[in-house]
Amino acid sequence: MNTFAFRSLLAAATLALASCGGSGSGGSSGGDTLTVAATAVPHAEILEVVEPLLAKQGVKLDVRVFNDYVQPNDQVVQKQIDVNYFQTEPYLDAYNRDRKSQLVTVVGVHIEPFGAYSRRFKTLAELPTGADVVIPNDPSNNSRALILLDKAGVIKLKDPSNALSSQRDIVENPKQLKFRELDSAMLPRVLDQVDLALINTNYALDAGLNPTRDALAIESKDSPYVNFLVSRPDNKDDPRVQKLAKALTSPEVKAFIEQKYKGAVLPAF
Repeated sequence: MNTFAFRSLLAAATLALASCGGSGSGGSSGGDTLTVAATAVPHAEILEVVEPLLAKQGVKLDVRVFNDYVQPNDQVVQKQIDVNYFQTEPYLDAYNRDRKSQLVTVVGVHIEPFGAYSRRFKTLAELPTGADVVIPNDPSNNSRALILLDKAGVIKLKDPSNALSSQRDIVENPKQLKFRELDSAMLPRVLDQVDLALINTNYALDAGLNPTRDALAIESKDSPYVNFLVSRPDNKDDPRVQKLAKALTSPEVKAFIEQKYKGAVLPAF
């Protein structure tokens, strides 16, 4: 069994205990161990680079891999896990607003340029009238997808600078695109069944797509959607969390990101 599979099972077991009414005292770590919730690619891969750096400082990293964008935050709020590393600040803001939580950013680490993908067409200009387009269903990534299509000239939004634009803000849709909203993790799985899918880079990479090669449109390198290490207010200044923040923005991590992902993921420091 590979490391990611094992850790995914561990995360699933944690969720099962939580759903059965287990207390939060057994999940959030103490001592020299720090638990981190992350999605598999690139976050858990980057954390593997960080593990030996922290070990030299006496901190053991316990990475738990999730395949969705909700449980990593829920688990930190419930103190089942110490911190997470998977999300942008607009997504975190939307989560905090919807759940009335107060999770906070610790440090920005990398950018994943968001992309538009198709198995049926090689350019956006080839999209037919009434094309079937799938986009993420959470507010932050939903607007991110629409803003990318606006910048590509496929649709026009009322205000492309609005980080929470929705379908209601589309003022021009010349191709009469038909939008469907799905959970972000589902988007690569339906790529063969639709005309166009707007996919987060972590899920695109996990599905074997190369954003710099395969995307018909991709965010520019100055994208504001930085992925952050996130914690609760009560443990943001924990020495273990601060050591992780420093390690995530180290020269070793920067070199790994640049060499491993070749522009599909970019250092934000």
